[in-house]
Amino acid sequence: MRLLIKGANLRLCGGGKGDILIEDGKIAALGGEILADAETIQAHGLLAAPGLVDMHVHLRDPGFTQKEDIVTGCLAAASGGVTSLLAMPNTNPVVDNVKTIFYILDRAEHADARVYVSAAITKGQNGQVLTDFNELKCAGAIAVTDDGRPVEHAYMQKNAMERAMENGLLPISHAEDLSLVNGGILNEGAVSKALGVKGIHRASEDISTMREVMLSEYYGLPIHIAHVSTKGSVELIRQAKARGVMVTCETAPHYFALTDRMLMTRDADYRMNPPLREEADRLAILAGIQDGTIDAIATDHAPHTPEEKADFERAPNGVVGLETSLAAGITYLVNENVITIERLIELMSTNPAKLLGIPAGTLAERENADLILIDPDKSWTVTPEGFCSKARNSAFKNTTLTGRVMLTICRGKVVMSRL
Repeated sequence: MRLLIKGANLRLCGGGKGDILIEDGKIAALGGEILADAETIQAHGLLAAPGLVDMHVHLRDPGFTQKEDIVTGCLAAASGGVTSLLAMPNTNPVVDNVKTIFYILDRAEHADARVYVSAAITKGQNGQVLTDFNELKCAGAIAVTDDGRPVEHAYMQKNAMERAMENGLLPISHAEDLSLVNGGILNEGAVSKALGVKGIHRASEDISTMREVMLSEYYGLPIHIAHVSTKGSVELIRQAKARGVMVTCETAPHYFALTDRMLMTRDADYRMNPPLREEADRLAILAGIQDGTIDAIATDHAPHTPEEKADFERAPNGVVGLETSLAAGITYLVNENVITIERLIELMSTNPAKLLGIPAGTLAERENADLILIDPDKSWTVTPEGFCSKARNSAFKNTTLTGRVMLTICRGKVVMSRL
């Protein structure tokens, strides 16, 4: 199959206005005027960029397909411009065995995004026995995490970091001290007090982040910290990087855009873990994005059914984000002059691809034809009822965002078009 994209703005890949020729799933030519016998797509006025790489996605498949499945999750990814994603292991069964990895990869083979697998660090994610990292790597896993809950014992986490490095897997930490969470459901502060509900102190994240930094520094082992949400964690990671510690991290759009004030509505669609924090934390996240402390922006896409989210205090944590992440980045980061759109694409595509060691995140000749066309000025209102995801629990619902993915190409094929 041959596709010819005409007249795209190529400044995100170092060029001016030009064409892109796609052939056999690869970028055959890029830049200038290209003449070819191919299906033609007019892209005048649109920015071309590598497809987004979301390194933190809960597809809920197997076991929780009433919330999401691999097919619908990848449809949502394509809608938001995500062409590669890392699936988290807290499914049923847990991704702690070869059979479940094979199931996910098989189901994803013809989906509308490339699916990579993170296996569990411990069997059943119960924190007691390490999984067989070599076996899981050979089956196709590229990372390990017990995301959804932390590895509680430092010795177990240190061993996991060692084995991950030996097997070329990225270890991802869910940084949370459960003894300090102690039943809390949102950030501990003025909002939790006003609502009369138990809060989660930011110390629960900061103490665990400090542990991971110390393990990385003392033992010379890399670690990636997921969903950073506090000013304390940002500063700990900033200082660690200055000392040469092998620590990287990600945050999510809701942490740089929103605060716990959203929860005054008692709407569980604004509940996630870690929770929305206070304005000082949001500003610290912005500073961490701006100065390079934060390496990547991921969504922590966590679908739940409307019935589950109906009860504010008993609802499970999590929000969806695949279909709104780029627009949130343009709206709250680029348009607010925190970073450029070039830097945003690095954080949402190039950097996560490098962290995961996957062939993505670039728009160049002979590379995979996974790319998107963006209208950075298009305004739209988030209407969850129109999502491709099965879920509707968006923290950006009814918000007007700027920036829209107009076309998504994955494996050289158009998988979403608004043209």
